Amino acid sequence: MTEEKENIQFELTDELIAAVESFVATKNDKALKALLNDFHYADVAEILDELNLEDSVYVIKLLDSETTSDILTELDEDTREKILENLSAKEIAEEVEELDTDDAADLIAELPENRQAEVISQIEDKEHRDEITELLTYDEDTAGSLMAKELVKVYETWTVAGCLRRIRGQAKEVTRVHSIYVVNKQEKLIGRLSLKDLIVAKSEQKIADIAKDNVDFVHVDDDVEDVARVMAKYDLEAIPVVDDQQTLLGRITIDDIVDVLKEEAERDYQMAAGITGDVEADDSILDLTRARLPWLFLGLVGGVGAFLIMEGFQSTFDKYALLFFFTPLIAAMAGNVGVQSSAIIVQGLANDDVKGSVNSRLIKEMLLAALNGVILAICLFFFVWATQGDPRTAFAISVSLVAVIIVAGLIGTFIPLFLDKRGIDPAIATGPFITTSNDIFGILIYFWIAKLILGI
Repeated sequence: MTEEKENIQFELTDELIAAVESFVATKNDKALKALLNDFHYADVAEILDELNLEDSVYVIKLLDSETTSDILTELDEDTREKILENLSAKEIAEEVEELDTDDAADLIAELPENRQAEVISQIEDKEHRDEITELLTYDEDTAGSLMAKELVKVYETWTVAGCLRRIRGQAKEVTRVHSIYVVNKQEKLIGRLSLKDLIVAKSEQKIADIAKDNVDFVHVDDDVEDVARVMAKYDLEAIPVVDDQQTLLGRITIDDIVDVLKEEAERDYQMAAGITGDVEADDSILDLTRARLPWLFLGLVGGVGAFLIMEGFQSTFDKYALLFFFTPLIAAMAGNVGVQSSAIIVQGLANDDVKGSVNSRLIKEMLLAALNGVILAICLFFFVWATQGDPRTAFAISVSLVAVIIVAGLIGTFIPLFLDKRGIDPAIATGPFITTSNDIFGILIYFWIAKLILGI
């Protein structure tokens, strides 16, 4: 009885890194290959991310291109960029020839323009070279830039028997066959087949008789986020890409969409935290400063604005000093409510769940904010009354809190919707932007209502 290999989750350890470094240092290529061959290419990429540049380049040059091409796609972008700088155009071309066209185009796109031309000229497979060159012409963040040219395509006039013979050759170039796409003589997409449809059909049947014509597709110029929404809505593992004439150009698979969603989530998270630009923890201090400073400056402006507002209510402080001590609470509640409201709207816009008119959305948010505000205001009223013994001031503070929460909810709802209508990423509305604006409006409303109620 053969012993099955236990499936153990990969763990990157200091001992493993030390072993790889030792084999590299002693040029023990046989032992190094034996060690790394036991790991998935994504795990090897994780190992290389921890090595110094010289050792990483040594490993890449040691292993065969069929393995290292996949490793390169999994590396951290900065690590991959440095490794590619140390490879010749010919060596990079050898890696590219082992990759699907979409991954190959992504890798080449990261190179400087002069090196792109050098690498492309070194690709021996003319068809592969032409397909990569085509993909590089599409705008970034469009379906065209994301698609792969590898797919299984059949013509409607073929018989099932003839189709099975022909697709064997096509399938060799495709990593995973999700669907078989049916085209007419003009190469226009007219339907799809599953492998099951093909296997159970009779040999003499025409493809046109068994093909399903309800095929989902995207246009080559569609935004990648729209593509992601379509694939998520219909639970698709792959989707074909067409041009204006409905000509089948390629397909997009779910693994590429997962990468898009991950990048978008990371970008939105940074924007919500008040970080502009795509930065990482390992970036230079100057790059991190450029990314953080604009929103910090906005916070500074907001703080100065709050100071000027409070200065204008100096006489109110002189008579009711208690109001001053509740200013942080009012500002915090305004900021928190605004961020909550904007986060829900931004999430809804991203998932295409926000329906109906802006007015109905604002009315709903106003009612929700009013209910929350009243509940919190009642609690605050009894607290101030019990601790300070001044029901009139407690009433003024509590009413102000309700008004502040309602306005903060409306601002947090309206701004993302407004930005989305203007074609601006609504994620920018969360975090420091909403917090700062609501701080200013909240303090202004707080003192104005309190002054009105207290008759100052």
